Amino acid sequence: MKSLFDQQTAQDLEFETVRSMLAEVCYQDSARSRMQCLMPCLRKDDAVRALDQAHELLHVREVESGFPRLEFEELHMEIQRLGILGTPLDLEGFVRLIDASRLVNDLIEFFKTRDHLYPELNALVNQAYFTKEIIAPIEKVLDARLQVKDDASPELAKIRQDLKSRRREINRNFEKVLKRLTKDGFLAETVEAYINDRRVLSVLSNYKRQIPGNALGTSKTGAFTYIEPRENMALNNELEMLLDDERNEIRRIFLALTNEIRTHLPLIEIYQSTLTEFDFINAKVRVALKMDALKPIIADDILIELIDAYHPLLLLANKEAGMKTLPQSLYLDKFCRMMVISGPNAGGKSITLKTVGLLQIMVQCGLLVPCDPSSKFGWFQNILSDIGDNQSIANQLSTYSYRLKRMKYFLDVSNKRTLLLLDEFGTGSDPELGGALAEVFFETLYNCKSFGVITTHYANIKMKAARLRNAVNASMLFNSESLEPLFQLSVGQPGSSFTFEVAQINGIDQALIEDAKTRLSANKVELDGLIAVLQKEKSEVEERNLAAIESKKEADSAKEEYEALSDHFEQRLQRQQDVIEKNNKDLTNGKRMTQFINSYRLKGSNKKMLEEVKKFIAVEKSKLVTKKEQAKTKQIAKNVPSRSTVKKKQQQPKSPPKPILVGSTVRMLNGNQDGQVSEIKGKEATVLFGNFKTKVKLIDIEVV
Repeated sequence: MKSLFDQQTAQDLEFETVRSMLAEVCYQDSARSRMQCLMPCLRKDDAVRALDQAHELLHVREVESGFPRLEFEELHMEIQRLGILGTPLDLEGFVRLIDASRLVNDLIEFFKTRDHLYPELNALVNQAYFTKEIIAPIEKVLDARLQVKDDASPELAKIRQDLKSRRREINRNFEKVLKRLTKDGFLAETVEAYINDRRVLSVLSNYKRQIPGNALGTSKTGAFTYIEPRENMALNNELEMLLDDERNEIRRIFLALTNEIRTHLPLIEIYQSTLTEFDFINAKVRVALKMDALKPIIADDILIELIDAYHPLLLLANKEAGMKTLPQSLYLDKFCRMMVISGPNAGGKSITLKTVGLLQIMVQCGLLVPCDPSSKFGWFQNILSDIGDNQSIANQLSTYSYRLKRMKYFLDVSNKRTLLLLDEFGTGSDPELGGALAEVFFETLYNCKSFGVITTHYANIKMKAARLRNAVNASMLFNSESLEPLFQLSVGQPGSSFTFEVAQINGIDQALIEDAKTRLSANKVELDGLIAVLQKEKSEVEERNLAAIESKKEADSAKEEYEALSDHFEQRLQRQQDVIEKNNKDLTNGKRMTQFINSYRLKGSNKKMLEEVKKFIAVEKSKLVTKKEQAKTKQIAKNVPSRSTVKKKQQQPKSPPKPILVGSTVRMLNGNQDGQVSEIKGKEATVLFGNFKTKVKLIDIEVV
């Protein structure tokens, strides 16, 4: 099935910026070119695999040590030359091959012992196999400095030995001439130079005819003449011939080595594709680390559940500026698939809409996204947008004409797997006429079972959303006093545009505002005023709830601290009392034993006194045992539940509860509003209470 995602949507939702950001951090041109053309996957399984790969590599980067660096030079030229018989690779080509082979071997070794942790990356790298059959023959030819070894062949060894001999002889002759001419004062301050790889003398031009040799050039000013000493002329010619022999022998060696490596061409092609894929995935991870992105849940159903989600580009921009970014949360599924967001401008409506669209596109491209890991994304066939002022000068279209053409396209292709992102829906024409047409479009798109996030100022669109079963109104919260935006989405009721309130705060004369009100229908003013009041009240309730939650947290914390201190002082007091009691007891027992000793000294040993001592010891021992038993009993008593608690646990329901199924009408155990179960997963159910959707535990609801 063909997927629809056009260039205009990529531009509207700033996905092009995300692609450019990813392309910038690719090491290779191949990965960079592929990233610049990144589009949502046609198949859901492909996107899931791409997400798993990025998730695994992100974990490697954050947790593992010893992971190889993924920087390497591409092998396209080497692959091309290996495909042509008789064409040798050059030195740089062999170096690139040996680097690539070592890197792939290192990756194979790394994932070999971690295949259970990173199955997708292990499968990717195992397209190749561990071998040194590419490295070994190259290492026979190249040394540790990646230069051709002297013993790469017997012929090369002989040539290089002759080269060393000629160079020694040339240098010996040169030093003799240099010493003599320096003494004669014929040389410039810089006594020597190199011309055409030959060592020459820098002779003052006045004396050049007095020096036997070959003049190879002069300085820019003509003050110096560069002369090759006559003693070295023949030797330098021999040296050049030996250098030619060396180059020819190295080419022969490289050709033989290339023929040996050519048998591994299929593996080298896998090296290129595997390392390009790792570079591609690594770029995703490098950007994900910047924006704290991760892998969300890919749902089987068609839905979007954003939990603490951020607009990626806004998050990065605010991070760089040292500013805080507020997350957004929303839920769309087949029971609530159209969300109409209203409210004044600059409140965050468009950013919320773009966040939904951009994150959905990124997920379907296999990119990690900045949100809570429990966020869920379904799979859409079409992702389409209409955002901003898109005049078409080339086709001589006004903004409204362009939007009408765009809307016709949406009406033609929309279905239950379409996600629509429509900003400032209905604008561009007469408010009354344009609003009526927009309402018809909205209802038609709704009847196509499409999903959508729509922003608007039109009251009729808000009212239509309130009447449709699977649509919901939402608004961006504002401070009830200053009307400053809080950048928080509130689902359940439309938002007022605060037209007159904003005008008043900005100093517009009250008489002008009142005059404007008289020009509107009473119902319109009353409706907008009612919405404004409701929104202010809701904002106040939200603020009070937040304050109450904070107060409860502080109270609970203070209570815990007090109880901890109380227990501490109680234990400390008890220890002090135990010490005093023990000291008193020791003192009493000591006095008693002193009496026994004195009596023994005066009267000597007698049976009656011994009986008294034994009796005294037995009594004290009995007291000690009794005290231990009392402490043990006290500890057991602490762990025994109270009678009321036991009684409560023993209470059984008079009849078994009815099973909770999808479609059941249910009620919260502590509430009185009926709702309908739309989904059950595990021990939780999703319940619709009117236009509100919430997740509750099964044990907290009952069938009515």
